[in-house]
Amino acid sequence: MSRVDDAIRRAHEAGRGAFIGYLPVGYPDLDTSIQAALTLARNGVDIIELGPPYSDPVMDGAVIQEATQHALANGFRMRDLFTAVKAITDETDVPVVVMTYWNPVMQYGVDRYADDLLAAGGAGLITPDITPESAGEWIEASTRTGLDRIFLAAPTSSDERLDLVLSSSTGFVYTVSTMGITGERAALDLAARTLVERMRARGDVRACVGIGISNAEQVAGVVEYADGAIVGTALVKALRDGGLEALAETTRTLAGGTPTTRY
Repeated sequence: MSRVDDAIRRAHEAGRGAFIGYLPVGYPDLDTSIQAALTLARNGVDIIELGPPYSDPVMDGAVIQEATQHALANGFRMRDLFTAVKAITDETDVPVVVMTYWNPVMQYGVDRYADDLLAAGGAGLITPDITPESAGEWIEASTRTGLDRIFLAAPTSSDERLDLVLSSSTGFVYTVSTMGITGERAALDLAARTLVERMRARGDVRACVGIGISNAEQVAGVVEYADGAIVGTALVKALRDGGLEALAETTRTLAGGTPTTRY
Protein backbone atom coordinates (compact mmCIF):
# COMPACT_ATOMS: atom_id res chain seq x y z
CA MET A 1 0.00 0.00 0.00
CA SER A 2 1.32 3.43 -0.93
CA ARG A 3 1.79 6.16 1.67
CA VAL A 4 -0.83 8.22 -0.13
CA ASP A 5 -3.38 5.43 -0.10
CA ASP A 6 -2.54 4.74 3.53
CA ALA A 7 -3.13 8.39 4.48
CA ILE A 8 -6.57 8.29 2.86
CA ARG A 9 -7.35 4.99 4.59
CA ARG A 10 -6.38 6.40 7.98
CA ALA A 11 -8.60 9.43 7.43
CA HIS A 12 -11.52 7.14 6.61
CA GLU A 13 -10.85 5.02 9.69
CA ALA A 14 -11.12 8.24 11.69
CA GLY A 15 -14.55 8.79 10.14
CA ARG A 16 -13.71 11.60 7.75
CA GLY A 17 -12.63 12.34 4.24
CA ALA A 18 -9.01 13.09 3.41
CA PHE A 19 -7.88 16.72 3.18
CA ILE A 20 -5.19 17.47 0.59
CA GLY A 21 -3.58 20.90 0.65
CA TYR A 22 -1.63 22.50 -2.21
CA LEU A 23 1.11 25.13 -1.99
CA PRO A 24 3.72 26.30 -4.51
CA VAL A 25 7.37 25.62 -3.71
CA GLY A 26 9.48 28.74 -3.26
CA TYR A 27 6.66 31.11 -2.36
CA PRO A 28 7.20 33.65 -0.97
CA ASP A 29 10.72 32.18 -0.60
CA LEU A 30 12.07 28.66 -0.26
CA ASP A 31 12.42 28.58 3.53
CA THR A 32 8.96 30.04 4.11
CA SER A 33 7.41 27.58 1.63
CA ILE A 34 8.92 24.71 3.63
CA GLN A 35 7.49 26.12 6.85
CA ALA A 36 4.16 26.67 5.11
CA ALA A 37 3.99 23.00 4.10
CA LEU A 38 4.79 21.97 7.66
CA THR A 39 2.05 24.31 8.83
CA LEU A 40 -0.39 22.35 6.68
CA ALA A 41 0.80 19.09 8.20
CA ARG A 42 0.42 20.41 11.75
CA ASN A 43 -3.10 21.74 11.22
CA GLY A 44 -5.05 18.91 9.68
CA VAL A 45 -3.82 18.16 6.15
CA ASP A 46 -3.54 14.44 5.36
CA ILE A 47 -1.51 14.83 2.15
CA ILE A 48 0.68 17.76 1.11
CA GLU A 49 0.65 18.71 -2.56
CA LEU A 50 3.61 20.81 -3.71
CA GLY A 51 3.70 22.67 -7.00
CA PRO A 52 7.07 23.59 -8.50
CA PRO A 53 6.75 26.93 -10.34
CA TYR A 54 6.48 26.74 -14.11
CA SER A 55 6.67 29.47 -16.73
CA ASP A 56 3.52 28.36 -18.62
CA PRO A 57 0.99 27.33 -15.94
CA VAL A 58 -2.01 26.68 -18.18
CA MET A 59 -4.09 25.07 -15.43
CA ASP A 60 -3.43 27.61 -12.67
CA GLY A 61 -5.72 30.45 -11.69
CA ALA A 62 -4.61 34.01 -11.00
CA VAL A 63 -3.68 33.59 -7.32
CA ILE A 64 -1.48 30.56 -7.92
CA GLN A 65 0.02 32.05 -11.08
CA GLU A 66 0.98 35.18 -9.15
CA ALA A 67 2.65 33.07 -6.45
CA THR A 68 4.57 30.85 -8.86
CA GLN A 69 5.75 33.77 -10.96
CA HIS A 70 6.97 35.41 -7.76
CA ALA A 71 8.92 32.25 -6.92
CA LEU A 72 10.46 32.12 -10.39
CA ALA A 73 11.45 35.77 -10.16
CA ASN A 74 13.16 34.97 -6.86
CA GLY A 75 15.33 32.41 -8.62
CA PHE A 76 13.55 29.07 -8.04
CA ARG A 77 15.46 26.13 -9.54
CA MET A 78 14.37 22.51 -9.87
CA ARG A 79 16.88 21.41 -7.24
CA ASP A 80 14.93 23.58 -4.77
CA LEU A 81 11.97 21.23 -5.13
CA PHE A 82 13.92 18.25 -3.85
CA THR A 83 15.51 20.36 -1.10
CA ALA A 84 12.02 21.37 0.04
CA VAL A 85 10.58 17.85 -0.11
CA LYS A 86 13.45 16.48 1.98
CA ALA A 87 13.18 19.27 4.55
CA ILE A 88 9.43 18.64 4.88
CA THR A 89 9.58 14.86 5.03
CA ASP A 90 12.38 15.03 7.61
CA GLU A 91 9.89 16.77 9.92
CA THR A 92 6.56 15.07 9.20
CA ASP A 93 5.13 11.71 8.20
CA VAL A 94 2.42 13.39 6.11
CA PRO A 95 3.07 12.20 2.53
CA VAL A 96 4.22 14.77 -0.02
CA VAL A 97 3.14 14.54 -3.64
CA VAL A 98 4.32 16.89 -6.36
CA MET A 99 1.91 18.39 -8.87
CA THR A 100 3.97 19.21 -11.91
CA TYR A 101 3.60 19.99 -15.57
CA TRP A 102 5.34 17.37 -17.66
CA ASN A 103 7.89 19.46 -19.56
CA PRO A 104 10.10 20.14 -16.51
CA VAL A 105 10.17 16.41 -15.74
CA MET A 106 11.25 15.61 -19.30
CA GLN A 107 13.92 18.31 -19.21
CA TYR A 108 15.26 17.02 -15.89
CA GLY A 109 15.12 13.39 -17.02
CA VAL A 110 12.25 11.11 -16.01
CA ASP A 111 14.34 8.48 -14.24
CA ARG A 112 16.53 11.08 -12.58
CA TYR A 113 13.44 12.99 -11.42
CA ALA A 114 11.89 9.84 -9.97
CA ASP A 115 15.10 8.83 -8.21
CA ASP A 116 15.67 12.29 -6.74
CA LEU A 117 12.07 12.60 -5.58
CA LEU A 118 12.23 9.19 -3.93
CA ALA A 119 15.55 10.04 -2.26
CA ALA A 120 14.03 13.26 -0.91
CA GLY A 121 11.15 11.34 0.67
CA GLY A 122 8.45 12.23 -1.85
CA ALA A 123 5.46 9.96 -2.37
CA GLY A 124 4.46 10.55 -5.98
CA LEU A 125 3.49 12.86 -8.83
CA ILE A 126 0.27 14.45 -10.01
CA THR A 127 0.66 15.10 -13.73
CA PRO A 128 -2.15 17.33 -15.05
CA ASP A 129 -0.98 17.68 -18.65
CA ILE A 130 0.06 14.16 -19.62
CA THR A 131 -2.24 11.24 -20.30
CA PRO A 132 -1.47 7.61 -19.42
CA GLU A 133 -0.93 6.54 -23.03
CA SER A 134 1.80 9.20 -23.34
CA ALA A 135 3.38 8.45 -19.98
CA GLY A 136 5.07 5.12 -20.59
CA GLU A 137 8.47 6.29 -19.35
CA TRP A 138 6.93 7.70 -16.17
CA ILE A 139 4.83 4.59 -15.57
CA GLU A 140 8.01 2.50 -15.78
CA ALA A 141 9.93 4.84 -13.47
CA SER A 142 7.13 5.03 -10.91
CA THR A 143 6.71 1.26 -10.93
CA ARG A 144 10.44 0.86 -10.34
CA THR A 145 10.58 3.39 -7.49
CA GLY A 146 7.17 2.79 -5.90
CA LEU A 147 6.15 6.42 -6.38
CA ASP A 148 2.45 7.04 -6.90
CA ARG A 149 1.31 8.22 -10.32
CA ILE A 150 -1.83 10.33 -10.08
CA PHE A 151 -3.61 11.10 -13.34
CA LEU A 152 -6.61 13.38 -13.86
CA ALA A 153 -10.19 12.47 -14.69
CA ALA A 154 -12.53 15.20 -15.93
CA PRO A 155 -16.30 15.45 -16.36
CA THR A 156 -15.73 15.26 -20.11
CA SER A 157 -13.73 12.01 -19.91
CA SER A 158 -15.14 9.20 -22.00
CA ASP A 159 -15.73 5.77 -20.50
CA GLU A 160 -12.64 4.53 -22.33
CA ARG A 161 -10.59 7.38 -20.91
CA LEU A 162 -11.85 6.68 -17.39
CA ASP A 163 -10.89 3.01 -17.74
CA LEU A 164 -7.37 4.01 -18.76
CA VAL A 165 -6.96 6.61 -16.01
CA LEU A 166 -8.28 4.30 -13.31
CA SER A 167 -6.09 1.39 -14.37
CA SER A 168 -2.99 3.59 -14.64
CA SER A 169 -3.31 5.66 -11.45
CA THR A 170 -2.08 4.73 -8.00
CA GLY A 171 -2.68 6.52 -4.70
CA PHE A 172 -5.78 8.31 -5.93
CA VAL A 173 -7.31 9.78 -9.06
CA TYR A 174 -7.34 13.58 -9.20
CA THR A 175 -11.00 14.16 -9.98
CA VAL A 176 -11.57 17.54 -11.66
CA SER A 177 -14.63 19.23 -10.18
CA THR A 178 -15.33 21.45 -13.18
CA MET A 179 -13.77 22.34 -16.46
CA GLY A 180 -11.39 25.29 -16.33
CA ILE A 181 -8.49 26.61 -14.26
CA THR A 182 -7.90 26.40 -10.54
CA GLY A 183 -9.45 29.01 -8.28
CA GLU A 184 -12.29 29.69 -5.92
CA ARG A 185 -15.88 29.34 -7.11
CA ALA A 186 -19.13 30.13 -5.39
CA ALA A 187 -20.61 26.74 -6.22
CA LEU A 188 -18.97 23.51 -7.29
CA ASP A 189 -20.02 21.95 -10.55
CA LEU A 190 -22.42 19.08 -9.89
CA ALA A 191 -20.59 17.23 -12.65
CA ALA A 192 -18.01 16.25 -10.03
CA ARG A 193 -20.51 14.07 -8.17
CA THR A 194 -21.61 12.43 -11.40
CA LEU A 195 -17.99 11.82 -12.39
CA VAL A 196 -17.21 10.13 -9.07
CA GLU A 197 -20.31 7.97 -9.45
CA ARG A 198 -19.12 6.93 -12.91
CA MET A 199 -15.70 6.09 -11.51
CA ARG A 200 -17.06 4.05 -8.61
CA ALA A 201 -19.30 2.10 -10.99
CA ARG A 202 -16.12 0.94 -12.72
CA GLY A 203 -14.55 -0.54 -9.59
CA ASP A 204 -12.70 0.27 -6.38
CA VAL A 205 -11.05 3.67 -6.73
CA ARG A 206 -9.72 6.49 -4.56
CA ALA A 207 -11.34 9.66 -5.93
CA CYS A 208 -10.18 13.01 -4.55
CA VAL A 209 -11.85 16.11 -5.95
CA GLY A 210 -10.03 19.33 -6.73
CA ILE A 211 -10.39 22.69 -8.53
CA GLY A 212 -12.74 25.31 -7.15
CA ILE A 213 -12.96 24.14 -3.53
CA SER A 214 -12.46 27.16 -1.31
CA ASN A 215 -14.31 26.81 2.00
CA ALA A 216 -15.22 24.28 4.68
CA GLU A 217 -18.79 23.95 3.43
CA GLN A 218 -17.57 22.92 -0.02
CA VAL A 219 -15.04 20.51 1.51
CA ALA A 220 -17.85 18.92 3.54
CA GLY A 221 -20.00 18.62 0.44
CA VAL A 222 -17.25 16.91 -1.53
CA VAL A 223 -16.41 14.30 1.10
CA GLU A 224 -20.04 13.22 1.19
CA TYR A 225 -19.36 11.36 -2.06
CA ALA A 226 -15.58 11.39 -2.63
CA ASP A 227 -12.56 10.06 -0.74
CA GLY A 228 -11.03 13.46 -0.24
CA ALA A 229 -11.01 17.16 -1.10
CA ILE A 230 -8.11 19.12 -2.61
CA VAL A 231 -7.71 22.82 -1.79
CA GLY A 232 -5.10 25.16 -3.24
CA THR A 233 -6.10 28.75 -3.99
CA ALA A 234 -7.65 29.44 -0.57
CA LEU A 235 -4.44 28.28 1.14
CA VAL A 236 -2.16 30.27 -1.14
CA LYS A 237 -4.30 33.35 -0.59
CA ALA A 238 -4.13 32.89 3.19
CA LEU A 239 -0.34 32.61 3.05
CA ARG A 240 -0.12 35.67 0.79
CA ASP A 241 -2.40 37.84 2.88
CA GLY A 242 -1.57 36.76 6.42
CA GLY A 243 1.54 34.63 6.45
CA LEU A 244 1.95 31.38 8.36
CA GLU A 245 -0.49 32.33 11.12
CA ALA A 246 -3.32 32.94 8.68
CA LEU A 247 -2.39 29.78 6.79
CA ALA A 248 -2.66 27.73 9.98
CA GLU A 249 -6.07 29.18 10.81
CA THR A 250 -7.40 28.62 7.29
CA THR A 251 -6.09 25.06 7.26
CA ARG A 252 -7.81 24.25 10.55
CA THR A 253 -11.06 25.74 9.28
CA LEU A 254 -10.95 23.77 6.05
CA ALA A 255 -9.97 20.56 7.85
CA GLY A 256 -13.11 21.04 9.93
CA GLY A 257 -15.07 20.37 6.76
CA THR A 258 -14.03 16.69 6.64
CA PRO A 259 -15.77 15.24 9.72
CA THR A 260 -17.77 12.47 8.09
CA THR A 261 -18.02 10.48 4.90
CA ARG A 262 -21.24 9.07 3.49
CA TYR A 263 -20.21 7.43 0.23
